[in-house]
Amino acid sequence: MYDITGAVSLWDHLAETSKPIIIYGMGDGAQKILDVCSLKNVKISGFMASDDFVRGHSFAGFEVKKLSDIERQFGDCIILVAFGTHIDDVIQRIIAISDRHELYAPDVPVIGGGLFTKEYAEEHRAELERVYSMLADEKSKQVFDGWLEYRITGRIQPLLRNQTDKAEGYEILSLGGNETYADLGAYNGDTITEFLEVTGGQFNKIFAMEPDGKNYAKMKRIHYKLSPYDFRTVNAGAWSCDTVCEFISKGGRNSSLIPYEKGKPVNPSRIKEIEMRSLDSFVKDERITYIKYDVEGSESEALDGSKTVIKRDKPKLLVSLYHRTEDMFALPIKVTELNPSYKLYLRQHPYIPAWDMNLYCI
Repeated sequence: MYDITGAVSLWDHLAETSKPIIIYGMGDGAQKILDVCSLKNVKISGFMASDDFVRGHSFAGFEVKKLSDIERQFGDCIILVAFGTHIDDVIQRIIAISDRHELYAPDVPVIGGGLFTKEYAEEHRAELERVYSMLADEKSKQVFDGWLEYRITGRIQPLLRNQTDKAEGYEILSLGGNETYADLGAYNGDTITEFLEVTGGQFNKIFAMEPDGKNYAKMKRIHYKLSPYDFRTVNAGAWSCDTVCEFISKGGRNSSLIPYEKGKPVNPSRIKEIEMRSLDSFVKDERITYIKYDVEGSESEALDGSKTVIKRDKPKLLVSLYHRTEDMFALPIKVTELNPSYKLYLRQHPYIPAWDMNLYCI
């Protein structure tokens, strides 16, 4: 496993450097990084955006500038990437900037609190080593090492050298034409579309859960040709039991439960009470062969709500591992506690930062 003890902590390096530090991006990611910098006594000298997004506006009291203007003002500087992207042109632009400047993509949690630092990794070394030892192939261990190095150092190179296309994940899953698929966090139906493409449109049944009303309606429209008997849906979030929770509806992938947004200002019009369901309750006695979990930080609870299905059917699993600080070790351990016979594979699909990190359980 990657040498945690010998690693150079990003936040320590930023606190000690004499170079100007520039945050690249705006919005939620930039604010999270700015907050951590404040806690770590890291001085920020400015903000930049891609040329097309610079329109004379400001962020956190700084005028947002083009890279060329930043270079004229500061010369050599450190760039902190504060947004996520899977778009190849944007990734290549980030790589090009990293060829000219010291560049990092600080790891901050998508949902919830905590920060994955060198000290945090040392504290959870036993769990990290346990998960590393459970991985079923060498590629998974390389992905894990690259992920661990990235999260401590902020360097993007360990991520980039271990990324693979989604097709490789589907090869691991080896889906057939008679799957009964449960899509937890179905969004607008995009992963159902992928599933149908992989299986040539052949399947037994699909169960889909999506809490956001707009996303749910779009999913239903896109897949209107599927029979209601074969395609069973519920406008609900995946949880450990059947209940009602407050939910922040954002009309996108980042819709989330109130508990994970605690302390942040929220537009009251976006807060809705929504139904939460356990998968065990939703599918009842149906035999499930494949489950996808991408539920914006509720993966642990969703797994708890799938205990009966996982123990009874041992379905293939795809579990997102990037929403919460502890997901990378806590979720694989939880899966193997539910069913110790799983083989675990780890893959990250092209993304900066370490999003689209998936656990495949076979």
